[in-house]
Amino acid sequence: MTTAEDDIQFAEPQDMPVGYMQRLRDYYLALGYDNPYRWAQYSQVPFCPLNKSLDASRVGLVTTAAPYKPDAGEQGARAPYNAAAKFYQVYSSPSDRDQFLGISHLGYDRVYSTAEDINAFFPLVALREAAAQGRIGDLAPRYYGAPTNRSQVTTIRQDCADILQMMREDEVDLAILVPS
Repeated sequence: MTTAEDDIQFAEPQDMPVGYMQRLRDYYLALGYDNPYRWAQYSQVPFCPLNKSLDASRVGLVTTAAPYKPDAGEQGARAPYNAAAKFYQVYSSPSDRDQFLGISHLGYDRVYSTAEDINAFFPLVALREAAAQGRIGDLAPRYYGAPTNRSQVTTIRQDCADILQMMREDEVDLAILVPS
């Protein structure tokens, strides 16, 4: 072996990834659902090339982060899981103003992640900077929030349709989707 190969430290054979997708499917069956969970997977993806350059395009931002709900309890960066903070309708807010958005309504690893850096799940500041630097044409006048508590069918038929309508009204050329 060469010196470079000597530096490679492979994991032990028993150090295998957790089969979380199969575990989740088994969990759904154990809960009594009559079919296992099915991830969205499409044979054709509706992406298309841009009709103009990025620096001439209007960019829309779609997030699953939630706006602050005054009566919903703790929602800050280190908040425990908080189902009361969920939202159930598509929303939009002006993209030229800062407002609280949180992810306490979502299940994520709260041991190794704190949600303190809003830019990790809501890069509005970076998009404003990109527009100011001329890297994108401009930012849509509002950003859009998509609920996470829906079935895939409801998300596609209702929430995506609502967001698409708002983006058409705002003459958005491309969307950045940031799931939290």
